[in-house]
Amino acid sequence: QVQLVESGGGLVQAGGSLRLSCAASGRTFSSYAMAWFRQAPGKEREFVAAINWSGGSTNYADSVNGRFTISRDNTKNTMYLQMNSLKPEDTAVYYCASGIILDPVVVESEYDSWGRGTQVTVSS
Repeated sequence: QVQLVESGGGLVQAGGSLRLSCAASGRTFSSYAMAWFRQAPGKEREFVAAINWSGGSTNYADSVNGRFTISRDNTKNTMYLQMNSLKPEDTAVYYCASGIILDPVVVESEYDSWGRGTQVTVSS
């Protein structure tokens, strides 16, 4: 497995931006796909975005497509989520995930390692 640590969450006004980071260790970072999921209060965890091993292929939930950008720097073992035009409904705990997969899949069960999450709160 791989150890994952998220950072960059916080409180922001609607329309603002945040950049989340996910630092990885313990497994060859550049070999596998990574993803972001989120869980709002009282709701199930949902897929946000995923990126393949090289960064050349990405996948987004409809709700964030065009506003969020996922990327990775394999030289730094770090994945990012740039979040722009934030909305109150984006408020959630954001988790990064890693799986022994190559493609940016949306299925939660395909990912075997998870971070503890970082809180993002968007005020109206």
